[in-house]
Amino acid sequence: MINHVVLFKFKAFPADEKQTKLDQLKTALLGLQGKIAELKHMEVGSNYELDAKSYDLCLISHFESVADLKVYAVHPEHLKVLELVKEFTELRAAVDFEF
Repeated sequence: MINHVVLFKFKAFPADEKQTKLDQLKTALLGLQGKIAELKHMEVGSNYELDAKSYDLCLISHFESVADLKVYAVHPEHLKVLELVKEFTELRAAVDFEF
């Protein structure tokens, strides 16, 4: 199994707008479940501290293989969510590892 962990740092938005955008991206990411067969598990959580100096949102997803992760990466539904990622975030960090 492959664990795909992604951290997102949002752009500087006013607090109410940032919370709305966090909720939007979280909903969009969780909405991928059931749409991409290769995606076996997904968790999405936001930092409890809205104005954290670290990252704001974390995605954890599981795939059977690196090949399945690659299918996910270019899937049209995933690409739609990536548009929100580009619009809302300034930094992204990812780690993929076998478990």
